[in-house]
Amino acid sequence: MITTDKTAKELFHEVIANPQRVPFGFGEKAVLINVDPQKAYTRTDLFKTAYETDPKQLNYVNDLAKSFRQLDWPVVWTHVAFLDSAEDAGIWGTRSDTPDSLQNIKYGSERAEFDERVEIDRNRDVVYTKRMPSAFFETPLQSLLVWHRVDTVIITGGSTSGCVRATAVESLSRGYRTIVPLECVADKHESYHYANLTDMHLKYADVLPVTDVQSWLETRIAAAK
Repeated sequence: MITTDKTAKELFHEVIANPQRVPFGFGEKAVLINVDPQKAYTRTDLFKTAYETDPKQLNYVNDLAKSFRQLDWPVVWTHVAFLDSAEDAGIWGTRSDTPDSLQNIKYGSERAEFDERVEIDRNRDVVYTKRMPSAFFETPLQSLLVWHRVDTVIITGGSTSGCVRATAVESLSRGYRTIVPLECVADKHESYHYANLTDMHLKYADVLPVTDVQSWLETRIAAAK
């Protein structure tokens, strides 16, 4: 095992500056999956489970969603919520039992609500409630992607080390080109955030500046006119 005194953030920027892998790149058609931009994880003023990495994160996410809608490509929003009994949280809900615990994000609660800042088009966007880390697990997401014939999955949201990573790993495992816009994901601690970005970039996804993703979308929008 290689040891180092460098921080996870320093290692991430070294990897990004010195590409070690051929990028997966963009395909022909993408889906935008916005993982759990709900108050339990975004409203740092209300809940201690919330976190913020880039203060403009949700603005970037909204801008991506607008571009996807211009292309008539699918936009997916997920959030976590559980029954009062928490039985649908399974073993994942057994490690703690406090008001802030995962399994105590109940249906209809404020913690389960999407952040007011996210712009969901309720007439055409897709909203899924998920109960485990990956947005694919026991949701209709795979069927949606097959229907839309997408080959590229773009993932935003949180946490970088949890549900974003789990979704990225499963996306790759299902054969999709997987993209994580850097400014569009967040975590509780910079160490977890950058360590997982590094790992995803080396193995499971292309971690790119959001401007690169938006530029690709704008090129597709221009070509569609």
